[in-house]
Amino acid sequence: MTVIGTVGLPGSGKGEAAAVARDAGIPVVTMGDVIRQECRDRGLDPATHHGEIAQALREENGPDAIAQRSLPIIREHLETTDTVLVDGLRSGVEADRFEEAFGDDWILVSIEAPFEVRKDRITDRGRDKTDGDVGETLRERDDRERGFGMDDAMARADVTIDNTDTLESFRARITALLEDGPEAVAEVDA
Repeated sequence: MTVIGTVGLPGSGKGEAAAVARDAGIPVVTMGDVIRQECRDRGLDPATHHGEIAQALREENGPDAIAQRSLPIIREHLETTDTVLVDGLRSGVEADRFEEAFGDDWILVSIEAPFEVRKDRITDRGRDKTDGDVGETLRERDDRERGFGMDDAMARADVTIDNTDTLESFRARITALLEDGPEAVAEVDA
């Protein structure tokens, strides 16, 4: 059994890593889906209230609330598969929760890219906001995510994947991680 968690700032490539896992038949548990469902349960639009509800869940149920809600989903997948990817950790506290639950079978991966690269990616997706738009800018999102403790989680990662090269190169590193573990990522880069 292996549970792989990804952490990284918006636009770093977590979604692409999840896509690689799905293409390989590996179940993906997206922590943001837990928040989006909670928005819907509260009668709110996830596109507008995602950050607000993420913060509210943590205030109401503790800093590991979203990880706690993800655990039953992960365990359900592990009944039928050996590997699950958990997309989108936001803090060291969440990493602690998963490490406590899965022990040595837990791997934390930090996916990293510089601000300008991430901004270009998000702009290309039509998801970045300018000062005149409604919603958060990338800098505001970065600040919110860092406020949850993301820097701590990224610093604690078992492996760091720099996502500044080609999409094919990034996908090859994620594939190596999924198939052969963290040590294989360095071999792809060599």
